[in-house]
Amino acid sequence: MALVEEHINALDDMKKYPKELFYAGNLELLKKKSVAIVGSRKPSKYSRVQIEQLSSKLSRAGICVVSGGAMGIDAMAHKGAGGSNTVAVLPCGIDLRYPAVNKSLLDDIEANGLLLSQFKEGEKARPYSFVLRNEIVVALGDILIVGEADEGSGTMRSIEFALKMNKEIYVLSHRIGESVATNKLLQEGKAKAITDIDAFMATLYPDLQSANKEIGDDFSEFCKSNPSYEEALGKFPSRVFEAELAGEIIVKDGKLYLN
Repeated sequence: MALVEEHINALDDMKKYPKELFYAGNLELLKKKSVAIVGSRKPSKYSRVQIEQLSSKLSRAGICVVSGGAMGIDAMAHKGAGGSNTVAVLPCGIDLRYPAVNKSLLDDIEANGLLLSQFKEGEKARPYSFVLRNEIVVALGDILIVGEADEGSGTMRSIEFALKMNKEIYVLSHRIGESVATNKLLQEGKAKAITDIDAFMATLYPDLQSANKEIGDDFSEFCKSNPSYEEALGKFPSRVFEAELAGEIIVKDGKLYLN
């Protein structure tokens, strides 16, 4: 763990620039285009799948994913992006693994990505530290994506920060009665709905789509030889998962086939 000595321009959007900021990992990630993703600690299966798929596509297009290292939406955002292209902002000292269930995920991010925290080694998470963590997460993202949230939840503070910072807010589309807070944001015109991930990517980052297309084409060519599932996972781990969810491939007798 070390002290961040260079000024981070994105954090000027905060109410007060952090007095101290500690890190472990690759500070170069802070120079990339980035998206902040937050949401419920207990999301639906739908939200978990969509956020992981979205994060994977963002990462493959060269976008860094920033989140808070928590359970639920945060964890899926980090996992989808992959350890080398994600920033986790912690509500405790970097030496602590909170929540404990995310220990392996946070270990991977420290080794390959970037961990950030306002708190010294050994400092445990407290109610106020989550609020401070959330403000940094929102400030570091060019935009904010909310996977799922209910009114009165901690995610609402992140939304408030985004509104004060004039950040564009995007939310997953949900059914009536689900993710009440994000549906309310849509109703009030404070957020835009993501109804199609590819369309969202093409609209927001048209200049980066060539990277996604190249990887997609490589994967498709690879699948034409009907490789084993294990071979595909070894070469395209996140892409296999994404393709299965999207119905692009089918697995039969341990082999992959284009659908």
